[in-house]
Amino acid sequence: MNPADGTTIAYDVSGEGPAVVLLHGSALSKAIWRGLGYVKALAGYRTVRIDLRGHGRSGKPADVESYRMPRHVSDVLAVLDAEGIGAAHWVGYSLGARTAFAVAAERPERALSLTALGGSHRPQAGQVEALFFPGYLDALRTGRIETFVEGFEAATGSLDPTTRQAFLANDASALAACFTGTEEEPGLPESVLRTLTLPALLMAGTRDAQRLADAHRAAELMPHARVVELPGRTHGTTLFPAGPVLDELLPFLAASS
Repeated sequence: MNPADGTTIAYDVSGEGPAVVLLHGSALSKAIWRGLGYVKALAGYRTVRIDLRGHGRSGKPADVESYRMPRHVSDVLAVLDAEGIGAAHWVGYSLGARTAFAVAAERPERALSLTALGGSHRPQAGQVEALFFPGYLDALRTGRIETFVEGFEAATGSLDPTTRQAFLANDASALAACFTGTEEEPGLPESVLRTLTLPALLMAGTRDAQRLADAHRAAELMPHARVVELPGRTHGTTLFPAGPVLDELLPFLAASS
């Protein structure tokens, strides 16, 4: 439970070794990491998979204020505190990557390294609709998560079964509040990025133009960051198939541990 507001946060832990926190993207859950093979590949680490608030089995408040970035940061640090973990490697996709950036900025002593997958430090106003589909927020505000999934598939094509299942498990009202909070977040100033001296791996698809541009800009500012481009991938296909991502992630974690 996050002591700041009493929201319950679901998570699980597996394996032994250096701690690696896995943070999913919007409308997904911690199940995505096991479903796509990341947990198995990280067998030499103590993996901590967290359902971000509003997702999976975590609490789902329906007010926008509950989804400000400081709440996300306090959630994930509460999990580390509960497990007695002082510092960890942070691996995040999309919303999870933004949360990992914020942890590195606000609590650098808790971050051994940062891996951002399809992530961005910049404000996201107007970007969420581009990633999903026009009218996505109205679809969620109907209260039917099926309306959101149907709209997404109509705009982008069929979802893989793992992602579709994760989307359908959401509460539409909570997700609408979460996305509204995302749209309003200020992001991290470039002056703050210059102070992030931890090792950083920034990965984005070549068809995820804005996130790839943001990754390159962040790498210019962060002293120990590098960019890996994922050929042909969109934002939605950043994580799958996992092989090329893991080919970069595993050596990076080994070198940063």
